Amino acid sequence: MNRRTAAFGLLTTLALAGCGASEVAGTVSPTRYEANGTVLEGGGHGPQLCMMVMESLPPQCSGLDIAGWDWNKVGHKSQSGVKWGEYRVVGTWDGTRLTLTEPPGAPRKEAAPAHEEDLTSPCPVPEGGWRPVDPAKATQRALDEAMARAGTAEEFAGAWLDQSYMKGLPAESPEANDPRRLVLNLKFTGDLSGREAWIREVWGGALCLSGAARSQSELEAIQREVETELGDRLVSASSSVRGNQVTAQVWVATDELRRDLEARHGAGAVVLDGVLRPVG
Repeated sequence: MNRRTAAFGLLTTLALAGCGASEVAGTVSPTRYEANGTVLEGGGHGPQLCMMVMESLPPQCSGLDIAGWDWNKVGHKSQSGVKWGEYRVVGTWDGTRLTLTEPPGAPRKEAAPAHEEDLTSPCPVPEGGWRPVDPAKATQRALDEAMARAGTAEEFAGAWLDQSYMKGLPAESPEANDPRRLVLNLKFTGDLSGREAWIREVWGGALCLSGAARSQSELEAIQREVETELGDRLVSASSSVRGNQVTAQVWVATDELRRDLEARHGAGAVVLDGVLRPVG
């Protein structure tokens, strides 16, 4: 569940993370970071690298303060006292703001972000493909009952529906949303023996059961703890059902912070994602 909702419209996905310092001729120089995104000034704040852009006219923004910005030196849009545009920014990070070390440039084309969760079923495809074992119990009502039943287990670690094998069908088509054509995915911690028979009492459609290291309640608790631990450093936090882990996005992700989160929550429980990345 996202702590902060990433926005609409003008939002440009920002770059991923890292940290450190470089040594040149025996002296340590500050690491420079870069990002591509919307920079906006207005609504009572100065130039900010936006993580949230509201689709309004003029747009509104919330993000990271930028020092050294000069609108007279960049092309931009302006309306009702608000100025904005899309740029590549490079600068140093002091833990609070980004101070420019070179003029802003045109945003660079980047690979599509890998934040969309993979919802394919982890189980091998049955012989003959995914299909109901009891079509009479492959209904919406049965599907709701199966998910509700699974959620009563202390070991429950999440549920999702897989439609990926129906390639070519629009997501809104009746066929794509027919319970007889969906694969119900359920994750549990501990021993899975007996789980299938338990779910099959109410659900006759395609089913994939898989194991997890952390229950849903444990994952939710970790996310709450991470949000508290990171405080103002946190940009957003979300939980992955299939990945069975929490993703925490911060402005700059450091190895020290990764080690700290791993020590607190265990290996693989938290993935740290940075907005700014070191300039290569």
